[in-house]
Order: sequence, then C-alpha cells, then structure tokens
Amino acid sequence: QVQLVESGGGLVQAGGSLRLSCAASGRSFSSNAMGWFRQAPGKEREFVAAISWSGAITYYADSVKGRFTISRDNAKNTVYLQMNSLKPEDTAVYYCAADYRRTIPTTIRADFGAWGRGTQVTVSS
Repeated sequence: QVQLVESGGGLVQAGGSLRLSCAASGRSFSSNAMGWFRQAPGKEREFVAAISWSGAITYYADSVKGRFTISRDNAKNTVYLQMNSLKPEDTAVYYCAADYRRTIPTTIRADFGAWGRGTQVTVSS
C-alpha cells in the first residue's frame, strides 16, 4: 500500500524556520513529480511548491517564493520543504503529494493522485 507520511511540523515564532519531510513507502516515487500543498482553516487547499523527478525543476507559489525551498532525496524516497522567515499567514496543515503520471510537476491539485495526511504548522506572531 502506498503511503506518504509527513513530519516536521510544529509551533514556531514568526521569522523562524521549520523543515518538513515526506517519506514515501509502498512504492518508489523517484521517477515522479512531487509537491507540497497547504490548507488553512476555512480555506481551500492551495499549492505551495513542486519538484521534478530529478530535482532540477522546481515551482513555488508567489507567497512563498524566496522563503521556502523544496528538495528531494530519491535514495531515501523522501521530499523536503525547508521553510524560512515564516509568517503567521503560513499557518496551515501541510500536505505532501505525488503525481503518478508526470516526471515534471504541475501546480494543479487534481494532478496529484497520492496524498499524505498532513502535518500542522503554526506560526505565532
């Protein structure tokens, strides 16, 4: 059974940093595009960042560009999201996702077919 498990969330003060990890099990995602999305209370789940199978291509939402960095270690079947200069508006549940069909990612939620259960990130002001 395919599983994506996020970790690394928590409570941090504004301006701080967190590093999220997403470990995949059940199959290898080393040839698949991967992404991070987030959902704040009362809001739709939104795109945050995505990465190609090799890590050579990355996309970011404008709201996180310059502050967040997505990376991957295919040998460990793991994707990371380094989050710096965190703001209260970054507070959300962060979800890892895999695109079964593409090696180059899109930013469209519906293109990602596998999802983790999410990890809570709370940024206090």
